[in-house]
Amino acid sequence: MQNKIYTFFIILLITACTSNSTADAVTPTVPTFEAPPVTDTPAIPTETPLPTGTPVPTLERAIYTLDVLMDYDAHTVTVDETILYPNLTGNQLNALVIAIVPNLWQGSFNLTNIAINGEAITTYSINGQRLDIALASFLPANETIEINIQYSLILPISEVNDPNVSRPQIFGYTQRQLNLTNWYPFVVPNINGEWILHDPWAYGEHLIYDVADYEVNLRFTDPTTAPVVASSGFAEPQADFTRYKINTARAFAISASREYQVSSTQVGDITVYSYYFPFNETPGQAILTTTAQALQVFSQKFGAYPHKSLSIVMADFKDSMEFSAFYFHSPLYYSQYDGTQMNYLTFIGVHETAHQWWFEQVASDQALQPWLDETLSTYSEKVYYENTSPDLISTWWIYRVDFFQPEGFIDIPIYEAQGAEAYRVTIYLQGAHFLEDLRARIGDEAFFAFLQDYLNQGRGKIVTANDFFRILRTHTSADISDLINQYFRSVYQ
Repeated sequence: MQNKIYTFFIILLITACTSNSTADAVTPTVPTFEAPPVTDTPAIPTETPLPTGTPVPTLERAIYTLDVLMDYDAHTVTVDETILYPNLTGNQLNALVIAIVPNLWQGSFNLTNIAINGEAITTYSINGQRLDIALASFLPANETIEINIQYSLILPISEVNDPNVSRPQIFGYTQRQLNLTNWYPFVVPNINGEWILHDPWAYGEHLIYDVADYEVNLRFTDPTTAPVVASSGFAEPQADFTRYKINTARAFAISASREYQVSSTQVGDITVYSYYFPFNETPGQAILTTTAQALQVFSQKFGAYPHKSLSIVMADFKDSMEFSAFYFHSPLYYSQYDGTQMNYLTFIGVHETAHQWWFEQVASDQALQPWLDETLSTYSEKVYYENTSPDLISTWWIYRVDFFQPEGFIDIPIYEAQGAEAYRVTIYLQGAHFLEDLRARIGDEAFFAFLQDYLNQGRGKIVTANDFFRILRTHTSADISDLINQYFRSVYQ
């Protein structure tokens, strides 16, 4: 059987030469459910060379292709996933670490088969959300490996009203909604020779993502009763399935419901969608307008938005959360919407939109340095009001920030905050004060030049606090040591 890597690049060359061709519909493979044996100790690889053949050009980033069959009513999903993973670490690799977050729910993740370069393997180990694969031969730097994983998901029910749940559960289903978040295995980042996969926590985010290109081919067991689908990818309807594609993305999310109503608007060549439940049209339209405005403001002040679409999805759980070209929005904000711009529907909607810059384009370690994306996204709310309703800026500070009396050092990991509320107040709100003080110290011109440069240098990468201050220092010679002492427990030169 010809190696799929080589087939991929042949198809790529054909596509480049035939720009007007139409892709044939592909029927996803439906794997069986007999799991292969698992060994607890990965085998030690030898220096055996990789199979010889036509040289494969180095990919700029990984490519994920997922053929998906969803049974909406049974709350099950069957997936045939192929990952083309380029070794961009600079070193040869003898193992891979893959996140399988659904395995955190007992019985949810059911593995059928794993193959590397077309050869089935049984030498791997699974521990919670972590899948370790020992490679049979070393993967040299700048070469690509093909990983095929076949599995099924039995989705857990989301206990949306359970008072014992400290953090709302997104992955799973409710009576109104089915959500696929962090639902597919992905190769975790390898930074300085270390695979990064942190432990989950009761609040905050623990995952870090490399950028990748995604193609998700979604079919339903019963197309006649298929739900409305919101997705990170841009929809391309095919004969009997829908293809969703997005490039240079961090995390691909899907939400489906038969109750969704949909509104949309254009911001240049970007389509913004708002998905909301019945009797929520007014806030559903309002958040559509707000998000479109935020896209325009942030594209001007920070840099261009990179994708074809952005979807806002009314959640059936009490939380808002960002993913690539997609964010969930808490139903509390829809029910509390008062028709003005000074409300949490607007605050948090703008915040989640800002994550399309400070998470999606410039990523960071969300577990150990969460201030990098949350502080910037919170302060982006102020930037939004400056450019849409400047008369509301002082009210934003009072109502959104200072009412909670933020204090403390903002550079703490999620594991050290004293509860979810303290985490939010310190990282998000005290962080906004840091950026306001920094802006006042260095001036508007230097501040926004810094943010634009930070975006340009960090786009597609995973940055650190050291990167933040290194780039900042190239835009100002102002002494900010007192600000660092006030807001940070670490010292940054």
